Amino acid sequence: MTNLAENVPLPDSVERLLESICKDQNQPLPDSHVRRQLANIGEESALDILTLISHSRVRKSLSGFIVHMINSPKKAPRRSPNATRGSATRIMDTQVTVSGAATPSPMEEDPGTASPSRAQGEAELPTSPELVALGELEFRKAFLLLSYIGGESLERAITADKIRSLKPLPMGKFEEEIWEAVGKKFVSDHHDRRLYHDWDSGKPFVYECHISPDGSLRFKGPFFQEVRTHLQKSLGDDNVLLVKFAEERHGYKPNRTSFEEAYALYSKFGREGIHVGLRLYHFFVFKDGRKEEKKKDQTSSGVRCYFVRTKSCASVDERESYILRGKSIFEARSLFMHAHTLPTLDKFMARFSLILSKTLTLDIDMGSVDVQEIGDVCCQDENGEVSHNGKAQIHTDGTGFISEDLAMLCPRHVFNTKAKNFMGKTTMASTKMESSTCEPPLLIQCRLFHMGCAMKGTLLINKKLPPRTIQVRQSMIKAHTDPNLSIQSVNSMEVVATSNKPQRCYLSRTLIALLSYGGVPNEFFLDLLKSAMENAYCVFTDKRAAFRVSLNHGEIDDEFNSAKMIQHGIPLDEPYLQYRLSVLAKEEMNSLRRGKLYIPNCYYLMGTADPTGRLKKNQVCIILENGQISGDVLVYRNPGLHFGDIHILQATYVKELESFVGHSKYAIFFPCVGPRSLADEIGGGDFDGDMYWVSKNPQLLEYFKKSDPWIENPPCNDVVDSKRPSALSDDELQHELFKLFLGCRFQPSYAVGIAAESWTALMDRLLTLRVRDDCPKEKQEKECVKEKMIKLIDLYYYALDAPKKGGKKVEVPKYLKPEMYPHYMEKDNSYTSTSILGLIYDEVDRYQYEDISKKDIVTKLPCFDVEVPENYLNMWRSYYDQYRSEMAAALKCSDPTAKHMAADDIYRKYKEILYGASELDDSPKSRKLLKNEALAVYHVTYDYAKSENSVNKCCFAWKVAGSILLDFYASKQDLPTVWREICG
Repeated sequence: MTNLAENVPLPDSVERLLESICKDQNQPLPDSHVRRQLANIGEESALDILTLISHSRVRKSLSGFIVHMINSPKKAPRRSPNATRGSATRIMDTQVTVSGAATPSPMEEDPGTASPSRAQGEAELPTSPELVALGELEFRKAFLLLSYIGGESLERAITADKIRSLKPLPMGKFEEEIWEAVGKKFVSDHHDRRLYHDWDSGKPFVYECHISPDGSLRFKGPFFQEVRTHLQKSLGDDNVLLVKFAEERHGYKPNRTSFEEAYALYSKFGREGIHVGLRLYHFFVFKDGRKEEKKKDQTSSGVRCYFVRTKSCASVDERESYILRGKSIFEARSLFMHAHTLPTLDKFMARFSLILSKTLTLDIDMGSVDVQEIGDVCCQDENGEVSHNGKAQIHTDGTGFISEDLAMLCPRHVFNTKAKNFMGKTTMASTKMESSTCEPPLLIQCRLFHMGCAMKGTLLINKKLPPRTIQVRQSMIKAHTDPNLSIQSVNSMEVVATSNKPQRCYLSRTLIALLSYGGVPNEFFLDLLKSAMENAYCVFTDKRAAFRVSLNHGEIDDEFNSAKMIQHGIPLDEPYLQYRLSVLAKEEMNSLRRGKLYIPNCYYLMGTADPTGRLKKNQVCIILENGQISGDVLVYRNPGLHFGDIHILQATYVKELESFVGHSKYAIFFPCVGPRSLADEIGGGDFDGDMYWVSKNPQLLEYFKKSDPWIENPPCNDVVDSKRPSALSDDELQHELFKLFLGCRFQPSYAVGIAAESWTALMDRLLTLRVRDDCPKEKQEKECVKEKMIKLIDLYYYALDAPKKGGKKVEVPKYLKPEMYPHYMEKDNSYTSTSILGLIYDEVDRYQYEDISKKDIVTKLPCFDVEVPENYLNMWRSYYDQYRSEMAAALKCSDPTAKHMAADDIYRKYKEILYGASELDDSPKSRKLLKNEALAVYHVTYDYAKSENSVNKCCFAWKVAGSILLDFYASKQDLPTVWREICG
């Protein structure tokens, strides 16, 4: 057949596309008869037909499909100038033009009942010279161009020749040229410009697509991100698209979009996918990130939705292999885990979204690791019978073991996927231990993907295991391997966190309320508050207090900038440091108002089960800096609301534990005896990474009286019918999962927040009720309040886990919602509370906090009063003028998140100009040159700030040149003396 085919030559472009289709769809090359027909219709028509076929699924014969398309009166579509309106991707119109005739789009078919002759997600992709040229660009460049043309069509925004002329440029120069050519014309918000100067730093990129209710698309990005998800690491950043679906708007205000409206507006994207130039992306996974901060941008949501690239006819992609090439969405998902084995759609997506955790990949070959499944330790009553509460209860929920050699490969101090240094600053962790002599982490919170099986939980170091061994409990397995599926899986161990040395521990409003209910007097909390307020006031005069406040709020202090200035010996009366300390002191007071009180002798520790079996009921083993501790402790787990969620337990020394963990530190071990897991009694806790509050504070132990623990009592008739994923076809599964996403995005449950707020209001009432023995009415009110609170607690705990339980949406009944709220909750319908929470709020407001910082008085440090070459001063005056113009434009953005990102981009730009690299350590410049330039930055910045009488304008010097300035200043100081002042 090949010889016959060679007798009919085709244009090179047609030949390449034909070969690509055969390779992607595993089809033989057409015979000479079909090739002759392609040659007869001409190059352009042949390319049109083959392009359409490349985005379709050939179900029988490629040759037959080509002949059918050639003989059909409705041949491949011709491009109209407006066909790619909306960043060359608006292909979702209800009609497409085919050879001048209008025909209903096959995309309007219901995916649940799709015709067998058309594969799910097929879509005609119009082509144009501009799109072809776009497909020759590196994807980052192509996406940036689509981002900069805003809502305009690619064809109207730029020519193919112009695109090709920019192809050889490095990324930074390309950005400048594209901004000048199209960005200025079509992007109204300056903060949408991507002013990166370290494009090739290796940092992850996020690509966003914003979809409006009218079906138009806007691309934004690429944005830098600190850590990659497992999905990004497996597919590549550019093959993952974060998609945001907007609410409908009426005028300037968004209107809440119902699920039915959202389905009518957006379901076509779930069927057809999204075209980004000549790439096709399909819906893949979503996750409800309820903790994400609400933004003013109404296109944003706590529900993150990701599409992945499934096809491409861009020439730049044809030269590179792609893991999803030729795979269906079902096959693509099966690379990560066999989630179709789960019983419900809710669990399918809840478990599959584990690939969206931001993690560090452990540097091990999973093929050489022995992953063993071991049984859980069941809860048993006094008769030895296994306890049940709908299902068998277990003591070891979510925790397994890892051999010492593998644990040694894990970074020791990982928190939220980042490693901590001694100051508390977070930095990217290495996947190697600092030294082979270091003790490995005691506990590793991880996601484990192995042969289609997905596991989630913690792994306890077990020195008794043979090398390269991991043991997982049955409770850790979230998706099992399908033995009938022969798809090569992506195997890896992804680290989320490790058991770390506890940081300073703080109370919360909830914990204060529970402790107060348990008998801790108001005076105890008010004494803590008084001490904290005095420390906040001392930030301008006491280095130790200033350093502590700087560490407490380092996340809002430009990466601990104030702490670093104090650490390097900068005096507290330095104007900019005083200004920053003033900001942090105010934030400290706001935190105190919300009940965030520092309390000594308390710790947050990761929990696990006792592997020795030595601990008895109500005993725990706690390992801190100096080993195991003994004595009574209070133990609690956020976000517990029940009166009995605070337990009084006995910390006990267990000698046998050392043979398992050696000298590794920082964890709390719970017993594996009794009819119920002790962790489960504490607000339904388990051991998949939960952190437990542990207190040895003697006053708390003296005052607190425990209550009976919480007993699970889920709402009646909570389970609704749900289709099993394995019973659905590929198209039906994709359709149902996208419906699930739309429901989560546009019909969210607010039960968790409403229940928590209602609980706080009722708890406030309970704390202020002074029940007299001779007043039955007050007793009755107290019992009524407690009854409502118990119902709220049950609803709250159930709502927390509802997304993965396949149950109906939880709603808080009206009778459980309070009519008024305590004033410290800052709601309109409020009353003045006299509970401890109200007293704390009022006490902070009454405190006469005096800001003694030297406002708007700009002076320079004598140490920096040295001669700086005039050429450096002139150079940085020019840069500083440019910076002020760029920052003024960025700060006009109404979206605070986008504004912050734009500002960070600008500072990053000028740091790279100064260093000649993204980081100081990578700078090719000499220290002498860097010192001169840094001093130039300092003097230019401070001279301008002085002329404007504005201390906050000094920030440019410290954000851009801070590292060099601090090193230079520290070299002139007696640092041991400085540290003695800080540490006391």
